Amino acid sequence: MAVEKRLAFSIVQFLRDQTHCGALNSDEQESLEVAIQCLETTFKINSSDCHLAAPQPLTEIFLNSLLKNNLVLPETSPSPEDTERAEQLKNEGNNHMKEENYSCAVECYTKAIDLDLRNAVYYCNRAAAHSKLGNYTEATGDCERAIGIDPSYSKAYGRMGLALTAMNKYPEAISYFKKALVLDPENDTYKSNLKIAEQKQKEASSPMATGLGFDMASLINNPAFINVFVKMACDTFITLGFSLVLALSVSSMSGMMSNAVGGPAAGVGGLSDISSLIEAGQQFAQQIQQQNPELIEQLRNHIRSRSFSGSAEEHS
Repeated sequence: MAVEKRLAFSIVQFLRDQTHCGALNSDEQESLEVAIQCLETTFKINSSDCHLAAPQPLTEIFLNSLLKNNLVLPETSPSPEDTERAEQLKNEGNNHMKEENYSCAVECYTKAIDLDLRNAVYYCNRAAAHSKLGNYTEATGDCERAIGIDPSYSKAYGRMGLALTAMNKYPEAISYFKKALVLDPENDTYKSNLKIAEQKQKEASSPMATGLGFDMASLINNPAFINVFVKMACDTFITLGFSLVLALSVSSMSGMMSNAVGGPAAGVGGLSDISSLIEAGQQFAQQIQQQNPELIEQLRNHIRSRSFSGSAEEHS
């Protein structure tokens, strides 16, 4: 019953708007008021049930359905008075846009649309206001209506591209910017926005954006990561420490042998490069680990305690 109530509420809104348009005689207006009372009684609704209101007026829902199904609306031109008033409302909306009163702009453009449903400019302008408010779904809907009314309206394609970009729908945005450029090849704004959408699409398809990357801030605050890192760092420092001990020992032995023999020690030069020393240090560390694991664990605890004591300092 909830759907039926919402539909009835929309119909009542439409009928009530007709009673305020001033185009009906007294008998017609009375008939509409009776119809409104009958609907409200039957569906147990009233004008205060705002939660039943649809996101769009019934006339717009009807128009959108026709455009979506490629149906042509009857050629019902608005009266000169309605056309003039709609233009005034559009200009008011434009002024609100300049003043960044985007909600008021939406309201003005909506009233202009109610007076002239076939004017693509009003939909396109309202799309811009919706985008400023972050209502990107509504913006794309208005752009679709504008394009349905005037398929050669380049600005509608451009604004559709902007809304889609904001929704992270980069391939669709690129497509619309390209369509806008077909209609207006020299428009620098469309060119710039196309490049931005293409760049964002590249970034979105990169390994970092597809889940292969990681969040460094979360990682460094993860205790498990810190423990693994400290263990690796301890092992690295231990290996380098043994390598340094070996280097000093070799250097000392080389010096003593040189003094004793009168020249450099044979075979010592093979340990002179750092990679050889590190490899020897790793082997030495493995041997010590097997022969005296308590020593390695003591070294790890010593390095770990110094590391954490340094990182726990408070900064004023």
